Amino acid sequence: MLHADALSIRRIESADNGRMKSIIQHGLASFGLDVPGTAYYDPQLGALSDFYDAPTSELGRAYFVVIDSDDHVLGGAGYAHFSGLGPEIAELQKLYISPQGQGSGASYRLIDCVERAARSDGYRQLYLETHHALVAAMHVYERCGFTQLATPLATPDHLTMDRFYLKSL
Repeated sequence: MLHADALSIRRIESADNGRMKSIIQHGLASFGLDVPGTAYYDPQLGALSDFYDAPTSELGRAYFVVIDSDDHVLGGAGYAHFSGLGPEIAELQKLYISPQGQGSGASYRLIDCVERAARSDGYRQLYLETHHALVAAMHVYERCGFTQLATPLATPDHLTMDRFYLKSL
């Protein structure tokens, strides 16, 4: 099993786009969430580096990948302003880990990286949407200090998602 100390994190590069699309779609499909209303069909999924590096009128956004010692991408996570929310609320987006990276602590390292970067960009809170079938993900979010909300903060972009969390940075 991989250990978190053997992993490193960097910003996504264009060469990582295909791998991250595969990790995200495989992860969703493995839970039967390869349906409209999830990130599976996001139009920018095949070009995450372009989306997260594009200039924006909001506060910053970024996407990070976790890699092993052989420079293989094992997963990623990002953040961006969540439309419909105040200017100081970012959304934790597309946190997915490949089966090879699961159990390594990669999710916790990515969340920490996203929180630090979002805070540096001026965000004060981090919001996320997930699905009740993603039990391991909800466990990670709660261990990282996210609080489950009864309802979404705004109309969700992904209508299939039914669990909502918020954390102060």
